[in-house]
Amino acid sequence: MANPHAGEVALLLNGERHVLKLTLGALAELEAALGAETLVELIARFEEGQFATRDMLALVLAGLRGGGWQGSTADLARAEIGGGPVAAAQAAAQLLARSFTVPEAKTHDGL
Repeated sequence: MANPHAGEVALLLNGERHVLKLTLGALAELEAALGAETLVELIARFEEGQFATRDMLALVLAGLRGGGWQGSTADLARAEIGGGPVAAAQAAAQLLARSFTVPEAKTHDGL
C-alpha cells in the first residue's frame, strides 16, 4: 500500500499496482528530462499548469522509478493505466503535492 506520509502514490499499470515516489535520483532524472534548471522551476511549471502530456509522463516515470519500477519511457507509453489519462494526471498531481508538502511538526517539551 502506498504511504502518503512518505510521499508515495499508487497507480495501476497493466493491471498491476505500483508505488510512485520521488527520490532524489528520480527528481534529478525528472529535471534533466524536462530541461528544468531548478527544482523550484519544475514545481512552478506544474503548479501554473504550464505542462504538457510528455511532462506528466516524465513525472509519472520518475515516480515509478523512485518506487523501484525498472521500465522505460516506451514501456510506460504503451502501458494500460488503470483509470486512463485522468488517473495518471491525478497520480502526478498527488505525487508532487505529497513530495513537497512539509508535514506539521509535532512539538515536544524540551525539543
